[in-house]
Amino acid sequence: MLDAVKAGEKHYDFIEIMACPGGCVNGGGQPSQPTDVRNFTDLKGLRARALYDEDEGVTLRKSHDNPLVKQVYEEYLGKPGSEKAHKILHTSYVVRSYEY
Repeated sequence: MLDAVKAGEKHYDFIEIMACPGGCVNGGGQPSQPTDVRNFTDLKGLRARALYDEDEGVTLRKSHDNPLVKQVYEEYLGKPGSEKAHKILHTSYVVRSYEY
């Protein structure tokens, strides 16, 4: 897809890429679990199953089709990729310590 965009064959106003290890199901935003849980429980599989089950039950599955998201852009953020949208919606991740 990115090659097609670079070559000018495709145009998108917004591209979301999920590049978390194991997909975002197992990405950095997930709560950390102690080793005795991680070693004996398929957390990634359980999370994936829960997400697929939840997704099957909804009719609105794409954020860019959500009327509320469209309204927020129209009334507040402007267009996707605007400076305001970038400032409010983008984040960065930092390693945080935790105790069990």
